[in-house]
Amino acid sequence: MTPTDIPAYMAHLGARARAAATAMAAAPSAAKDAALRALARRLRADAAALQAANAHDIAAAQAAGLAAPMVDRLKLTPKVIETVAEGCEQLAAMPDPVGEILDVRRRPSGISVGRMRVPLGVFGMIYESRPNVTIEAASLAIKSGNACILRGGSEALHSNLALWRRVQSALAEASLPPDAVQLVETTDRAAVGRLIAMPESVDVIIPRGGKSLIERISAEARVPVIKHLDGNCHVYVDAEVDLDLAVRVTDNAKTQKYSPCNAAESLLVHAAQAQAFLPRIGALFAAKGVQMRCDAAARAILAAVPGADVTAATEADWAEEYLAPIISIKVVAGLDEAIAHVNRHGSHHTDAILTTNHPNAMRFLREVDSSSVMVNASTRFADGFEYGLGAEIGISTDKFHARGPVGLEGLTSLKWIVLGQGEVRV
Repeated sequence: MTPTDIPAYMAHLGARARAAATAMAAAPSAAKDAALRALARRLRADAAALQAANAHDIAAAQAAGLAAPMVDRLKLTPKVIETVAEGCEQLAAMPDPVGEILDVRRRPSGISVGRMRVPLGVFGMIYESRPNVTIEAASLAIKSGNACILRGGSEALHSNLALWRRVQSALAEASLPPDAVQLVETTDRAAVGRLIAMPESVDVIIPRGGKSLIERISAEARVPVIKHLDGNCHVYVDAEVDLDLAVRVTDNAKTQKYSPCNAAESLLVHAAQAQAFLPRIGALFAAKGVQMRCDAAARAILAAVPGADVTAATEADWAEEYLAPIISIKVVAGLDEAIAHVNRHGSHHTDAILTTNHPNAMRFLREVDSSSVMVNASTRFADGFEYGLGAEIGISTDKFHARGPVGLEGLTSLKWIVLGQGEVRV
């Protein structure tokens, strides 16, 4: 069995994952938590070795001319390692969702009807660049009692292999099946085609990467897919607003990091605040080299900002996910126009309103059709770790099963249970 025989190799991984899923579904909470704590310990202890493997990938990516945002996503810094280690510990400290019984109600017939939370089984994870996803996916699989098959990008192979070996060691230390987390060790793209077409072995596919990857998975998969296509996140500055707060939050939402899917890509400003707000945020963007693609009203104001890179926005800019120091800016007449613009051009990922008007904030929360909607906070908080989920498997903009950051509950399902004492139907 070698990775060069792709159909046989993937079938072998699938069979091992299915067997491991059965064991993980029955695993005691103590064993799962012990594996997570062991993994956190190994990540910290082996940080130098992990960074050495990561350096190999970064050097190869730079030599191959990989785009800067992709190289940035590839980095396994000490902060990234510590964050995923903390995520493992946070998960270990959380209640085990598996076996939780909900909404039990006694029926007139005498039976009691409720629902029980159970693992999905086996999920396949297909992702690009970010090696931290290997740990996030593995840790969530362990805690939720699932098995997973991970297929990272070829650009992160050495990093992912190094991380995966620590996962398997941690599972073995806790007397859990190492096959509960498997990594596809070949970079052959045919492996992806097999993984997404194995309903006998895989219950759900979770793609995490660029829009082209996710579109391909969604079109070709023969198993359910949990996904989001892109992250065109909006910040809307309302007429009634704390300007200092608005400047600080907008700056963070756009420039704290350009490459994540929760970075702001579009800025909407109420006409009543345009003259006061835009020069201030424009000066910050100019200092950081952010290009501003504007409608006519915003461009007339921002063109006067020294050093500002201001151009006319095209219709395509309103829906663009840049993942770069570029932002689209539009002046709107009011809340109605802002909500309509977000729902038309947004990606239903994360959108924020900055306002001191409570009714407007509540309308924005109710009417913006996105998986995360925020009031007076940076869109960069749309993240499983920041939401207290321990980690996330990805963001879902779907409306069935899971929406927003997908954590433990998103990797479980509910089945109906009936408790009786000999009742029969008449």
